[in-house]
Amino acid sequence: MADASLDIAEQVARVIRSNEETQKFIAEQRKLMAEAAKLERDRVLAPWQIVAATAAATAALIGGTVAVAKLFLP
Repeated sequence: MADASLDIAEQVARVIRSNEETQKFIAEQRKLMAEAAKLERDRVLAPWQIVAATAAATAALIGGTVAVAKLFLP
């Protein structure tokens, strides 16, 4: 009878370990999926970031040119 209870306890322990490992894998999978989604967002937004940076640089150049023109041209 003791062997049967040990076998059952061993099986229960194995199931618990298996469930814990499964939860770890699920957590890791969710983390990787979130990271992949972030990278996808960054990939989609990258061209718009370039456009925004170009527009800001152009505005700065135009503003600088106007300031220099006002300085040298009365």
